[in-house]
Amino acid sequence: MVARIGSKAPNLEISEWVQGRPTNIDKETGNVVLVEVFQVNCPGCFLHGIPEAIDIYENYKDKGLTVLGMATAFEDFDKNNLLNLEKLVSTGEVVGETYRALVQYGQITDGNKLSYKIPFPVGMDLLKKESDSLSENKTMDFIEANVPDFRSYSEKERQVLIDRVKEYLRSKEYSAKTFEEYALRGTPSSILVDRKGMLRSTFFGSNGVLEGAIKELLKE
Repeated sequence: MVARIGSKAPNLEISEWVQGRPTNIDKETGNVVLVEVFQVNCPGCFLHGIPEAIDIYENYKDKGLTVLGMATAFEDFDKNNLLNLEKLVSTGEVVGETYRALVQYGQITDGNKLSYKIPFPVGMDLLKKESDSLSENKTMDFIEANVPDFRSYSEKERQVLIDRVKEYLRSKEYSAKTFEEYALRGTPSSILVDRKGMLRSTFFGSNGVLEGAIKELLKE
């Protein structure tokens, strides 16, 4: 089942908490919850998404907001994995495209270390090894979760999309449980849950509206 705006937010499927006390959405009832979703090999996450989440954490952590970080993986599985997440959290070490981008923007210290520290709990999304078989149901479930207006496409357009999705799914080594359950479009993404545990918004990218949405929920 895909998480729906206005419905109870599913708990995060975390394989391991690598920083902070283990927690989850149902344990944070009474607080607004922001889940910042990123990949280790995602330059935009470290240039924009995570710094924005850190600023929000510092401004609202004592005003009824819980911020959680969740690393996920939908590509580059050799880099977006638990081992590299543990290195990132424990030593600040970054890898791949993240490293190259942060070097370019002068945000690296000590050779390959992140210039800031993530201050809130961080966990790793539950990754499941994909089987070799690809069913029609799985293909359509993916399309319906990610392309809500699929039925309005022409027959030719639908077939082109189905073929592309099948090619993508065959290339995947793992499925990321929480990323897919929330039907996120990429990273960085943000999941926003109200004080009653209801899913209120998901955001893709840094669009400047996240803090305002949080302020409104904190008033409720």
